[in-house]
Amino acid sequence: MKKIAFVFPGQGSQYVGMGKEVADNYSDAREIFMKADQVLERRLSELCFNGPEESLTDTRNAQPGILTVSVALLQVFKEEGIKPDFVAGHSLGEYSALVAAEVLDFATAIKLVQKRAELMAGSDPEGKGGMAAVLGLSRESLSACLAEIQGEEKVEAANFNCPGQIVISGAKSGLVKAQELVTAQGGKFIPLAVSGPFHSSYMKRAADDFQAHLTNIPWREPVVPVIANITARPYLREQIVENLYRQVFGPVLWEDTIAYLAQNGVEVFVEIGPGKVLTGLIKKTIKDALVLNCADLASLKKALEILKEV
Repeated sequence: MKKIAFVFPGQGSQYVGMGKEVADNYSDAREIFMKADQVLERRLSELCFNGPEESLTDTRNAQPGILTVSVALLQVFKEEGIKPDFVAGHSLGEYSALVAAEVLDFATAIKLVQKRAELMAGSDPEGKGGMAAVLGLSRESLSACLAEIQGEEKVEAANFNCPGQIVISGAKSGLVKAQELVTAQGGKFIPLAVSGPFHSSYMKRAADDFQAHLTNIPWREPVVPVIANITARPYLREQIVENLYRQVFGPVLWEDTIAYLAQNGVEVFVEIGPGKVLTGLIKKTIKDALVLNCADLASLKKALEILKEV
């Protein structure tokens, strides 16, 4: 049997209507939405199913919403008896991966994610920071560009997504300079519609505040290996708090994570959650991998059918 990795998307994959079909068709999935509403004491499910989009896009709603949809879809795989050999998640998605590995339960995870979202949303109240995707430059070339931007205008690599795609994060004034340097090197610069300079040292204060919440959790040993964003290596139980703390202000090593999984025999990647951003990134990283995405009822049923054959 081929080795399987479940991977879970992060913020930006949300859309109005996400999770509704799976909740309508699977009772275990529906219970996850009910649990989210109960724990958060608000109708998060209604926001996921019906919007409005501007409210769902808010970090404080998008993060718990994506976690809920991902875990709801995960319940169907559990029902069907399909188990992964590894799990990983992109940024926020790491919390879905930790739930999948039974490191913490869903109720605990969504409370943590809500707090994480609130702290991240409040980390740049004056809107001085931002993020951009850089296409077509190597890590070394981009690093040389960013080294020219110092001080309060500093810009850092935030997400190493796949070969030739790196997201950068920092001061908006620094991003203007980065655009000039990147285009001069022949790269493409795409500003992102985000509310702050995530995964950069500008998030250090939010991370420090978040750390206190992480230390009070009764973490359990992973039942399957969880690959950490910050190291691209499996979690050890004693590293959980440190990894999640550093993840707030450190880079997401997604390309390295996928490469590690492939080197360890994974041939099938299943993206579980809204959208299919990770599916595209994985295909650009591992050309011959079987990559499936499960975002709605049709893609879920198709993936389940294929997985029963591999």
